[in-house]
Amino acid sequence: MTNLISPGNLITVAGGVLTVVGAIAYGSGNANLSLPTIFYGIPILLGGLALKSSQLPPARRVIPATTFRQEREAAAPELGKLLGDVTRWRYGQKAHLESSLEALKLWDEDTPPQLLEIEELASDGGYGLRLRFTLGAVPLERWQEREERLGRFFAKGLQAKIAPLGSDRIDLTLLPAAGEHGEQ
Repeated sequence: MTNLISPGNLITVAGGVLTVVGAIAYGSGNANLSLPTIFYGIPILLGGLALKSSQLPPARRVIPATTFRQEREAAAPELGKLLGDVTRWRYGQKAHLESSLEALKLWDEDTPPQLLEIEELASDGGYGLRLRFTLGAVPLERWQEREERLGRFFAKGLQAKIAPLGSDRIDLTLLPAAGEHGEQ
């Protein structure tokens, strides 16, 4: 359902409705209604179609947003920002976390890694996230080489763990390093 309600879809529908109303008004000889609706409807429709062509849907959220609210508020603010960033519609990007993956040298221009889903985790060690990626053209070995840096990159005091899931997917788990939870 949320994939249908994107800003690009809403703007496209609004522009389409205005254009159709304008065309019907023009056909019935109502110039007062047809002129503004066509002049506004067509550009809005084209703008919505342009957004739709460049939209990147949010990553699938495994656990509902309300489940770990208290843990999320007590955790490092960077984790909350990361979660919010990948669970919203993006425009003009090939993949979620594009600039982060480029900085970590985990990027391939033709076939970049794609974030499929995100899951919030809470354990005795503290609050963390699990991100599931398809590897694209970036080899697993390159991810494993940067495993230690991945945790520090996203927030101070995080530890990253990479778990391969077959030949083309990985789970990246970001949890507080031992002895780091509870400290702010």
